[in-house]
Amino acid sequence: MKPAHIIRGDSPVILAMPHTGTYVPEDIYAALNANGRKLTDTDWHVDRLYRGLLSGTTIVRANFHRYVIDANRDPSGVSLYPGQNTTGLCPLTDFDNQEIYKKNCAPDEDEIERRRLYFHAPYHRAIADEITRLRKWYKNVVLYDCHSIRSKVPYLFDGALPDFNIGTNEGVTCDMKLEKRVSDICTHAKGFTSVTNGRFKGGWTTRHYGNPESGVHAIQMELAQRTYLDEKPPWMYQLDNARVIRRVLRKILHSVEGFTKS
Repeated sequence: MKPAHIIRGDSPVILAMPHTGTYVPEDIYAALNANGRKLTDTDWHVDRLYRGLLSGTTIVRANFHRYVIDANRDPSGVSLYPGQNTTGLCPLTDFDNQEIYKKNCAPDEDEIERRRLYFHAPYHRAIADEITRLRKWYKNVVLYDCHSIRSKVPYLFDGALPDFNIGTNEGVTCDMKLEKRVSDICTHAKGFTSVTNGRFKGGWTTRHYGNPESGVHAIQMELAQRTYLDEKPPWMYQLDNARVIRRVLRKILHSVEGFTKS
């Protein structure tokens, strides 16, 4: 299986989806324990949630699961949130701090490097190639990084997460006008809560590619999964809830595209 699935469009908006994939190679799956094999920390149904919201978008979607290697972590292994609980480049625990590997089966440095070269690097090469392609046509392009997470994960954050969690690394990764556009839509979305640069400030994807001075704007959207699915196995997609939040997401993406032409 190829590390990334790419749908090329002609809009200046790229949707990145690093955590929707569920593929785990047989040798890695054999090393996972029963807890790891649940693949609990998947961004369930995010690809379905965003499908068809903005015509012409380019989509770069990782096919591999984040337990293989996390496509939204710094490939050097440096923590994106120093001093805070998080998971690493090749996670050894899940978001509840429970081990995911059988005893003595966790990847060593050589194995981590092998996974980086085979999975992480090709995924990001695909993103970089699409940015380069679209920059030939547009003065500004936006990399919109699509995520979701359970609304309550005590190991990672206190209490319940807001519905919309916008990350721009404190305004560094995109023009402030773009951040405001997205933030305003979320703030005024009836029945929803939101925060900008709260617990999630944008992962490695956002921080690595976001360079507004060069016309590349990156923004991460972390959705609380309660907004569109059941937050327990089998992680059922809730059509009625999804229909409501999709209206907000459609408005966001159209505003993002409008920013590139303003």
